[in-house]
Amino acid sequence: MTILSKAAILGAADLQTEDVPVPEWGGAVRVAVMSGAARDRFMELQGDGKTPYSLFQARVLVSCVVDEAGDLLFAPEDVESLRKRSKVALDRVVDVAMRLNKLVPEAVEDEAKNSDAAPSGDSGSASASTLVSP
Repeated sequence: MTILSKAAILGAADLQTEDVPVPEWGGAVRVAVMSGAARDRFMELQGDGKTPYSLFQARVLVSCVVDEAGDLLFAPEDVESLRKRSKVALDRVVDVAMRLNKLVPEAVEDEAKNSDAAPSGDSGSASASTLVSP
C-alpha cells in the first residue's frame, strides 16, 4: 500500500456524490458527503436530539444537496420551505444522504465490519456520537 503525501491527501477528491431520482420534483438531486467541518456544523444544529424529523430532514438537505459544480444548492434560510415538500421525496433524498454520511446505525455497522481487516494502527472504531436518530 502506498503511503500518501500531504499534497495527495489534501488534493484527493474524497467527497463522494450520488444522484437520486426524485420523480415528485421532476428530476434528480445530487447528494454529497459532508466535509468534516460541514458535519460539525450539521451536528451542532441537532442540539438535544428532540428536533422534529422534518426539520432534521431539511437540515440534511441543506447540508448535503449540491449542484453540478459541487456547490451547496440550499442555504439555511431554505429550511422552512424544504420542510413543506413531499415527505416521500424528502425521505428518498435523506435516506441516501444519511447512508453516504454514515448518519445511520447500519452504515456505522458496515464501516466497523469493513475495518475489521484494517491494518494495525487503524482502530476502525465508530463513535456513537456520530449517530443521529430520527
